[in-house]
Amino acid sequence: MIITTSGRPDENLIKSAIEIANELDSIFLRRNKRAVDQLKRECDDDILVVGKNRMELHFSDFTEPLFFHPNSAMFRIKRIVKGEDDPFCVACKLEKGSSFLDCTLGLASDSIIASYVVGDKGIVCGIEGSKPLAFLVQTGLYQWKTGLPQLDDAMKRIQVKNREHLAFLKECPDNSFDVIYFDPMFEETIEGSVGLQPLKRIANYSKLTKETITEAKRVASKRIVLKDHWRSSRFAEFQFQVNVRKTAKFHYGVIDLNK
Repeated sequence: MIITTSGRPDENLIKSAIEIANELDSIFLRRNKRAVDQLKRECDDDILVVGKNRMELHFSDFTEPLFFHPNSAMFRIKRIVKGEDDPFCVACKLEKGSSFLDCTLGLASDSIIASYVVGDKGIVCGIEGSKPLAFLVQTGLYQWKTGLPQLDDAMKRIQVKNREHLAFLKECPDNSFDVIYFDPMFEETIEGSVGLQPLKRIANYSKLTKETITEAKRVASKRIVLKDHWRSSRFAEFQFQVNVRKTAKFHYGVIDLNK
């Protein structure tokens, strides 16, 4: 992956991009007024563009860039504030002070909701297997300004770790999180999910295994939650109780460890 800057960088931005290249063990190239598409052709590689307000990851073989934006979380939190139910919150049964482990962080939409709900006394930790994606999201969570102070604080509280979730779970003590959450890439594609296409280029496709669920049962103290396509075989395979939502394209499955 190549690291560069936005079109008209100052020296501080160049310095920041060089530091990011070192952190990601990547190569820094000065932009020199070249278009991103030109850089992709010249380097035949993915390009991370560092700007003053956000970073964009441009894939060598894909048109649309990937970048962090909490827009869906903002919309959902506004609904929660109005007293409306959020299916994710219903499935996880999070409350103030809860601890939550997101084993498939992605762009962190659900972890943002979790962090907002559990508050500053709670803990939210997100595991992401892709190093570029983990860095992109961690930076975005800390830097993004939504105009909603409570939401900004919630994003900053999320702990992002670049790990494989099974390896991380094996290192956790028994009952160290109240809720463990999985949102793996769906076995079937949902039509119309165009916005997820850039994410699919970089997502970690590690399979959910029996060993992973066994470790999750040891580490979670209250419940394990799986978000998946409504026709997914994983609900039955791992004995999740499905919260069926009529007309929804995905469901939440729950393993209640207090039963």
